Amino acid sequence: MIENAATLLSVSKVSKSYGAHPALANVDLVVGEGELVVLLGSNGAGKSTLLQLVTGLFVPDSGTIVVAGHDIRTQVVQALATVGVVFQQPTLDLELSVEANLRFHADLQGLTRQQSRARIDAALERFNLIERRKDVVRVLSGGNRRRVELARALIHDPHLLIMDEATVGLDPGSRREILGHVRALRSLGMGILWTTHLIDEAIQADRVIVLHGGKVVYDGHPITLSSTGSASELTEAFLALISSGH
Repeated sequence: MIENAATLLSVSKVSKSYGAHPALANVDLVVGEGELVVLLGSNGAGKSTLLQLVTGLFVPDSGTIVVAGHDIRTQVVQALATVGVVFQQPTLDLELSVEANLRFHADLQGLTRQQSRARIDAALERFNLIERRKDVVRVLSGGNRRRVELARALIHDPHLLIMDEATVGLDPGSRREILGHVRALRSLGMGILWTTHLIDEAIQADRVIVLHGGKVVYDGHPITLSSTGSASELTEAFLALISSGH
């Protein structure tokens, strides 16, 4: 965590099982203000389960999750009001315009029409979507749809942004652009939790948490996983971690 940064997400000793299958076991995780944390893991590592707990879809069997000072068990509404999420699966209404999708979300967040107009205009400008505001989402490219989803996630000025495998299916240029937008949010003090299985995205994090078999097997700077911090060496280090019997 960045020194002296406020804690925006604290996951402490969290476990979750589905029947006899343990999905998470005593997981600790912290995201600080202005920090980009990448949660790295292969399929089945427990990333999706952890995000389901952090976003209030399920409750942990044990442990605590605190978002911006709010316990997710007892203050779920207050906690989720501070969170923006871009899900792995697209969730835009394809038949509505870009602007209408953003306005609908602003209404759900309880923003006034004046607040909504100002924030939509700012979001469209930030993500270079001004000229697409009246376009029906169905006609947009995958990269532009993701930009709309990111704009939507930020409409209510969250403290914590969660990106769930948000670049899956995008071309390299679009992936790089989305990551650039997200990295820039750190200067606003936003904390970001980015789940991925792509090593080149993990390299650009302030901290990498490797999840394997429902357990945290590494938590630190990506460069310390390898001597150079290159994608190839980081890949080898990641594969070594998840195959070493942790």
